[in-house]
Amino acid sequence: MHIRMDWRSVTFDWNRARAFLVTAEEGSLSAAARALNVAQPTLGRQVSALEQELGVALFERAGRGLTPTPAGLELLEHARAMGAAATRLSLAASGQSEEIAGPICLTASDLYSAYLLPPFVAQLRKLYPGITVEILASNALSDLRRREADIAIRNTRPEDPALIARKIRDDTARFYATPGYIAGLPTPVTLESLSQADFIGFDHGPRYREQLNALGLALEEGNFPIVTADHVVHWQLIRQGAAIGVVPTALGEADPAVARVLPDLPPITFPIWLVAHRDLATSRRVRTVFDLLAEFLATPGGPDISQDSAPV
Repeated sequence: MHIRMDWRSVTFDWNRARAFLVTAEEGSLSAAARALNVAQPTLGRQVSALEQELGVALFERAGRGLTPTPAGLELLEHARAMGAAATRLSLAASGQSEEIAGPICLTASDLYSAYLLPPFVAQLRKLYPGITVEILASNALSDLRRREADIAIRNTRPEDPALIARKIRDDTARFYATPGYIAGLPTPVTLESLSQADFIGFDHGPRYREQLNALGLALEEGNFPIVTADHVVHWQLIRQGAAIGVVPTALGEADPAVARVLPDLPPITFPIWLVAHRDLATSRRVRTVFDLLAEFLATPGGPDISQDSAPV
């Protein structure tokens, strides 16, 4: 049964509720202002206005941050429900769009964002100049439910049933170093002799080292004198002859500044998945870019996309 509402009594301001919600989740006005891309004083006024409207204090100071008061905690779940509803409304509206124009946000790892997405975006913009593109380069998984991105390139299959995913292919990676660095290694270069070589790590934990040792290496913590979580920096360190590193085969093979270490060693394999929110996939714009990107990624190096291959 549909209950008819008295709309004259509904005066609640969603912008104020959003300011409260994001401040509560981010932990400070400054962080919330950055998340919403608004000025901090504006956000502070919205939160204060909501407190005056409701007649309760929503936050209390906790060091340099803010924590919800008991009254704020009671209202927080309602604000989260409103935020989820607003997100669903935005997704539904995007899904109704049939025009192949407008913004698209693509997210991928920093290495894929730097070397794989630019040639695709250049071709996409020639094909559909009405599409504007944002690239979110991050090694963390973006939340597609909350519209942090429209389409994601991932190396793991998503488990969220609200997402659609297409496995494109398996990618490969290998050990690379400069010829000069390889020439300085003990000969013959074998899995065993590489225990005397330097490698570039991605973190200070043992996980990456254990993954490499599972390939037959015998590396210890001292084999990783250089550590960076940034894959682009990792790649540039390899190119400068700093140590041995692992990068996708297509990237390593295309650069004459480096060579394979142990050329006959089987490559490391990992899947490439293309992911989007199920609701966004009904948007012609998102579906078009999704299909073109899937075609582009299907071949290492990416084929040319053209008007003849564009979805209609």
